[in-house]
Amino acid sequence: MGERIWDKFLTERDKAVFELAGYGVRQGFGKRPALLVVDVNYAFCGDRREPLLESVKRWRQSGGEAAWDALPIIRKLIDVAHDRELPVIYTTGVRRADNWDAGGWAWKNGRSGEKPAGTNQDGNEIMPQIAPSPQDLVIYKQKPSGFHGTNLASYLTLLGCDSLIVAGTATSGCVRATVVDAFSYNYRVTMVEDACFERSEASHAIALCDLNAKYADVIDSEEVLAFMEGLPRGMFNLPKGPARKAAE
Repeated sequence: MGERIWDKFLTERDKAVFELAGYGVRQGFGKRPALLVVDVNYAFCGDRREPLLESVKRWRQSGGEAAWDALPIIRKLIDVAHDRELPVIYTTGVRRADNWDAGGWAWKNGRSGEKPAGTNQDGNEIMPQIAPSPQDLVIYKQKPSGFHGTNLASYLTLLGCDSLIVAGTATSGCVRATVVDAFSYNYRVTMVEDACFERSEASHAIALCDLNAKYADVIDSEEVLAFMEGLPRGMFNLPKGPARKAAE
């Protein structure tokens, strides 16, 4: 395989250790995957495409241009998942209006609870470019992992999933925490490299490196889409969503 995004951050000793220790073996896709989209909301994307350092002034967690580059790729993943009748699950945050339940988040960030200037947009709202459809599931969480204190594991059991295809943000934070927990539950995990993003280039690259070494396969969207397109329809009993009203 050619150079990976993390190679420029590794020392020669690091590379030798990974090779000698046997890390990074390709595990392969599962047979019954769900697509999991982690925290792709206004808080992490901003309300418009703009340079990262400008976006962060208003949206402190924004991924800037990287977020907007990932959005159309995530849209393709969702569209193919819908076409193949695969589960699509989103996570996003939820918080009291007074921010009391921020807990540990407030201890490590001086801008916790801050509202973005010039907008009343809820930062936890999922981006409209990839908004959930009626058959999709949305998990509301308060900590990094999509599994922590949520119904995610029980929904995956109900669906009979054996694996996850993961996109979203932040690579080194909520994505990483969710992937490690999925690994701990013995799900096979595939991370879509160009559909994950992060505000820090180094954190993004090193998180992908470590996750690929031990917990997941980090693969580009082209290969993932080809895999999904080859799956049969009708494997899952998906939610139907609210019934449509008859035309008047």
